[in-house]
Amino acid sequence: MLRPNDLPIVCLPIDLSDEAAAKLVEFLHELTAAMERRYGAQLHRYYTATDIPRHDLDLAHAPTDPPF
Repeated sequence: MLRPNDLPIVCLPIDLSDEAAAKLVEFLHELTAAMERRYGAQLHRYYTATDIPRHDLDLAHAPTDPPF
């Protein structure tokens, strides 16, 4: 039996058209980029202070090509 903590944090829609799936992923990439621009300095301070490995955190250059 599922408990509340067993449920996913994000419920992704199923049965999306190819176009809708592409638009959803594009939106999520744009949202992530906006969050990195807004919180970039804080992320840099946090990762520098904690020595936690970063996932390609380059605050100067945002990628222009989609990852796939």
